[in-house]
Amino acid sequence: MIAFDHLKKNDPHLRMLGMAVLVGLLILLAGLWWVQIISHHRHTDSERNQSYRTVRIPAIRGKIFDRNGGVLAENRPSYDINLYLNELRPQFEEEFMRIRPRRAVTNPPPVWKRWLGIETPKVELVRLSRQQRDQLTAQAQYNVARRVVDEVGQVLGEEIPLTPEEFRRHYLQLRALPMPVRKNIDATQLARFLENTHLPQGVDLDVEPLRHYPQGRTAAHLVGHLVKDTRSQPGEVASVDYRMTDFRGNLGLEYVFDADLRGRAGVKSVLVNSAGYRISQNVWVADEPGRNVVLTIDLPLQRAAEEALASVGPDVRGAVVVMDARSGDLYALVSAPAYDPNAFVPGISSAEMAELNDPVMKPMRNRATQENYRPGSVFKIVTALACLQSGILNETNLHEPLPNPGFIMVGRRRIDDEAAAGEYTFERAFIKSSNTYFIHYGILAGFKAMQRAGMEFQFGQAMSLPTRQNTSGTFPDPAWIRSQRESAGLYWADGDTANLSMGQGFIDVTPLQIAVMIGAIANGGTLLQPRLVQRVESPRGAAEEIGTREFPPEIRGRLSFDPEHLALIRQVMRADVGNIHPGPNRGTGYKAEVPGMNICAKTGTAENKRPGESRVDKKDVWFASFAPLEDPKYVVIVMVENGVFGGETAAPVAKKIYQAIQKREQSGDFPTSRQFANR
Repeated sequence: MIAFDHLKKNDPHLRMLGMAVLVGLLILLAGLWWVQIISHHRHTDSERNQSYRTVRIPAIRGKIFDRNGGVLAENRPSYDINLYLNELRPQFEEEFMRIRPRRAVTNPPPVWKRWLGIETPKVELVRLSRQQRDQLTAQAQYNVARRVVDEVGQVLGEEIPLTPEEFRRHYLQLRALPMPVRKNIDATQLARFLENTHLPQGVDLDVEPLRHYPQGRTAAHLVGHLVKDTRSQPGEVASVDYRMTDFRGNLGLEYVFDADLRGRAGVKSVLVNSAGYRISQNVWVADEPGRNVVLTIDLPLQRAAEEALASVGPDVRGAVVVMDARSGDLYALVSAPAYDPNAFVPGISSAEMAELNDPVMKPMRNRATQENYRPGSVFKIVTALACLQSGILNETNLHEPLPNPGFIMVGRRRIDDEAAAGEYTFERAFIKSSNTYFIHYGILAGFKAMQRAGMEFQFGQAMSLPTRQNTSGTFPDPAWIRSQRESAGLYWADGDTANLSMGQGFIDVTPLQIAVMIGAIANGGTLLQPRLVQRVESPRGAAEEIGTREFPPEIRGRLSFDPEHLALIRQVMRADVGNIHPGPNRGTGYKAEVPGMNICAKTGTAENKRPGESRVDKKDVWFASFAPLEDPKYVVIVMVENGVFGGETAAPVAKKIYQAIQKREQSGDFPTSRQFANR
């Protein structure tokens, strides 16, 4: 009443106070209106962002098939045991209270409690600082998780590691996601887990796709392997809170076709409470499965070629190429030793990785496409063509014998001949692989003729298979001569030509390059691009045209050699294998002869000293062949490191491969390839 009396008296101070209160109330009401009405959506979005966590979901990876539908890479279910931390919150609290420090009560109870007979506790909780409380909470949470993991280990029959650091990292960074306890359990462990009816709270079994290579080491260098990946791909939601484990191709087809195989990842949202524990989840963006890759490889022949190469010995190092002489389709591509790409999924140990990095065995190197070798006497095919094309060898002297004393002098240098002393015509020199004969005529033809002939076959150029494992090798073409010889004041000499004539010196090739050369000899002069991939197709199969890409055969070039000269080379290659009877005219490749196949070949033996190897007399041995003579279909190249001779070590391997081809042809289930190169 006194205030109103003052107002009635028009007290100016009181009126100003009233106006100030009124203005303040109006400002508060305006602010409330702004927050509740105008800024409603912004605060709602902020609240939603704090309540939801986005998780990237990897797509199901596409498969890799051979030409017949055989599976080389697929996805199998991985049974993983996970721990859902949100279900352990009551146990976390109980454990915290259990391990919280207590102390004895030393002060006497109040008088009134003694009068009323109230019993006082003998201990009391110790007051904790914020830091002490956080440390104790972390210890309690780890204790509970450790006990649960130990119980799971008892069920599975193994000890499962879990360090406090691992648990804390997951709790702080990935609390909304289940914590992995044991991934990829085996069938026995799965049965024991499912049979157990007293599993600890929070434990569950989840199923995820896991990359699997059912053929193991077979075609491993072609297929490649995966490594863990944390990057987003083009077209995906780039900003996510969590990422589930994903993999990317690191080598081979898995690497080159990674974008097709991996598809597009999806995104799911996880609703969490204020403490960060999961409440529910739903899919925001569905994942798109990856496409399939279909190869030209014939899986049964690939296995046969691997077994044939393995017959050389347990630690064999070498390569095999089986190619269609008409289309360039690769039926088999073998490198030994090999490795099992399954070791990389879900992860490889340091000990296993050290074994794969062995500097001598080099199991991860694709020796068919990635390693350089001297071709040895296989290059005498090129030497012969250079001599024929230049006219140094002609109808007049092809059948004239050249004396061979068992060596040849080039300047003051003596070059021994593996062929026995005697007289050699062109055919006998070819099938006996006489160094003396080919050095003699090679020097007469001259380096330029040899250089032109080698460039016809595109030596020094990589074959560019889609495996990330290619090398161009070495060939003394004009660019090489300028950069490696003339720039240093060095010039090509007869001794260099002598080396080149027998496939030594400044030349290195891959087995795949030799396959392309032999294919061109066989088909009449067409250099074919080796084809490894037929198509990339939708996960629903080739019938689904959307997303399907074909990779047709390609021609790298055509030889300019006289067709009669190519025909002559084919005839003497046939004699190298077909002359099987003992005597002065038996070919060095006779151990590869398979009745009915009419195999044509050239053997080769080359000296090659490698890093880490002390001996210089180790040899790389070759068997370069095609069949049959009348209608060439197959090119088979065998190269073995540290062999004896091409005819002794490599030819028997080729024979086993041709026998496998013949057996498949006779059964009628060998794939046919359309004619692409015309003779």
